[in-house]
Amino acid sequence: MRTLGLVLILAGAGGFLYASGRAAEVESPPAGISVGEAARTEAGRLELIRYGSAGAALVGIVLALFPKGR
Repeated sequence: MRTLGLVLILAGAGGFLYASGRAAEVESPPAGISVGEAARTEAGRLELIRYGSAGAALVGIVLALFPKGR
């Protein structure tokens, strides 16, 4: 589990940094639209990737710290 945790940390950090870099290049979605409508835009998809990557890194941290489910 520790190895899987480290892989998730690296993948999450990489995905977060990639999406953050690309998000700076595109125009933000207009305010007041739903998540579903925002996901249709490139900026909205990049935000979802950022949050998903941060979540994957968080799960990786938990798996790396508690490999046997203490």
